[in-house]
Amino acid sequence: MQHELIDVLIVEDENTLAQLNAELVSKHPRLRLVGIASSLAEARALLSNTQPQLVLLDNYLPDGKGITLINDPQIIRANCSVIFITAASDMDTCSQAIRNGAFDYILKPVSWKRLSQSLERFVQFAEQQRVWKIVDQQNVDSLYQLQAKNFRQDNGSKGIEESTLALIQKLFADEIARCFSVDEVVSETGLSKTTTRRYLEHCVEAGYLAVEMQYGKIGHPRRMYRRVAA
Repeated sequence: MQHELIDVLIVEDENTLAQLNAELVSKHPRLRLVGIASSLAEARALLSNTQPQLVLLDNYLPDGKGITLINDPQIIRANCSVIFITAASDMDTCSQAIRNGAFDYILKPVSWKRLSQSLERFVQFAEQQRVWKIVDQQNVDSLYQLQAKNFRQDNGSKGIEESTLALIQKLFADEIARCFSVDEVVSETGLSKTTTRRYLEHCVEAGYLAVEMQYGKIGHPRRMYRRVAA
């Protein structure tokens, strides 16, 4: 049976992050990227033109805060859901997003695995809403569990800066088939070896990169990092 695609709009003013999120959306068989907006004004125009079912929304935008978009009449009319992906860690913003029905709230720097899980839960959530015309208590409980599923805290994100993480991820996004050693990433990014190793291991933990061991004739095997196929 062929499923309907879920249209997704990304609202993010940092181009590298927007492209990384777009790549993840585009590779999901049930999701369809319909646009990328870098400001509230662009977002409102695209909402009107594309009428998405899901918005990946940053809060800090050049012309205002993304949280104001959650009550936009176009989002309400289209029954559009929102996943916040933001550096806004203050309780006021978080509680406002929850009160206004945000499907999820993901803090930057974003774990690739965490966002993938959130998108997958939304796909299941949307499918169950489509199939179930009348619900019993078990159905309702299932929907709430999808929206409010608990995740273990990603302690590996502590001390990880979004701009540095994006720099690392962009290198692997541009060279999907290539394996990189720590020294090669240092050469490409200009980061220190200690910083590079920490960020690479964070990407492995987040499910964005995989490690392959390269065995030479002499000395210890080298850890090589490769982008995980979506």
